[in-house]
Parts: sequence; structure tokens; C-alpha cells
Amino acid sequence: MSSGKVWFVTGSSRGLGRAFVEAALSRGDRVAATTRKSLTELSEKYGDAVLPLVLDVTDRKAVFDAVEQAQAYFGRLDVIVNNAGYGLSGAVEELGEHQLRNQLDTNLFGPVWVVQAALPFLREQGSGHIMQVSSVAGLVGLGLGGAYCASKWALEGLSEVLAQEVAGFGVQVTIIEPGGYATDGFNGGDSAVPKPQYDEQRAALLSYVASVELDDPAAAGQAILELADSPNPPLRVFFGQGRELVEQVYADRLKTWSDWQDLSAKAR
Repeated sequence: MSSGKVWFVTGSSRGLGRAFVEAALSRGDRVAATTRKSLTELSEKYGDAVLPLVLDVTDRKAVFDAVEQAQAYFGRLDVIVNNAGYGLSGAVEELGEHQLRNQLDTNLFGPVWVVQAALPFLREQGSGHIMQVSSVAGLVGLGLGGAYCASKWALEGLSEVLAQEVAGFGVQVTIIEPGGYATDGFNGGDSAVPKPQYDEQRAALLSYVASVELDDPAAAGQAILELADSPNPPLRVFFGQGRELVEQVYADRLKTWSDWQDLSAKAR
């Protein structure tokens, strides 16, 4: 059954973004679906319930134009899903300035531009739900994923602050932290130049990834509907696997801080 909500979703052409869009449209909601590629097939299937928009989220002016167009078309915006992003694999020593800046432009600055464009409309409505698609890698450091982790850790901090700032306007914020899904999210069309010193780590990572059973994006699509319908959504929520890893990492951090508390006190 339709909730009557209007969604604005970035990165809608594939993976989790496409699953979110399809789930919302399938129950009768309306969606502004943005992507770098044309999505005419969605219009053919769902008619005027979907507004396909070609958008590069790194272009601030284009983002503001797209959000304004979506609001004018539907008359309101209820759920903002910042999903557009990609993963860049490479050791910190291997990262070039171009690769690192592109990673941050898409995964961090893109969501910032969308939030800045949407907030005036949400504030005027007195309602809205901003969903920031982070990652388990936004909570723990993963070897050879320094650029991606940096972008998601930054998004996590920014979103936590955002939630505090907009609560008084009736706007809610949720950080979604997916684990491993069967998508091609680590295919951003760019890569760091490999150094042979990290080949052994690279091989181990590829072997591990090949052994992991990935989750179904369609299941995430159904989960986000429940999240959107919640009157009191969480600030953070895992999607799929990853909780056990994060819990262990956090336990280790607490133990380390406790073990070194005497040194910490000396620094006062």
C-alpha cells in the first residue's frame, strides 16, 4: 500500500539505489530518481509517478536545480536518500590526489550539496527524513580502503551533527550502514596505481571478498520502506551483515582506551 511519500534518491541506476527506487515505486510512492545515466525505462513502467533526472552529484548547481525541479514536480519532498557513491581500492601510499579528491567529491560533497538543496523545502514543510547511505566501512578501518573509509567516516560525523541541527525543524536523519551486497559499488571507473609491496595484502583481500556470501539488494529495498515509515527512526542502522565486526572493533577500542588511561591522565 502506498504511503503517499515523495522520495529523492541519488545513484538510482543500479545496486542499492535502484532497489530503493523500485521498492518505493512498487508500493505506489512517487520518486525523483537521479543518476548519471538516463532512466527512461522507469518512466515507461511507472509513468508520472517517477521523475528521472540525469545528475552528477559533484556538480553543486546541478544538484540544487534537480532538487528544485523535483519539489516543483511533486509539490513536496518527504524522503531524501543520499545513495550515490563508489568505492576506491588502494593502499594509502598508492592514492593519487585525483583519485582521493574524486572519492570525496562523490561520497562526501555530493550528499552535502543534496542536503543543502533539500533542507529549505523540508524546513518549510516542518517534516522530512534524510537518509545517508554510509557503510560498515564508515565505522571501522578496512585495509586498502583508506579513501573509501575516509569518505564514509566523514559522512558519518557530518550526518550525526546534521541530525542535531535539524531536529528542531521536524526533520529526521538516519545513517544507513550496509554490509556486503551483490552490487558493483567498487567500480567507480578509477583506481589507484598499485605498488608491488601491497600485492600480498591485495591478494588476501580478493580471496576474502570471493569467500563472502553477499546480501540481496532487493531485501534492502524492503527494509528502507520500513525505515521510511517509522515515526521514530534511529540515527544509525545496519543493513545486512557487519554488526559483529563493528561490535568487536568497538570492544577493542574501549579496551585500548582503558588500558592506556593512566597515560591519558598524564596529558591533562
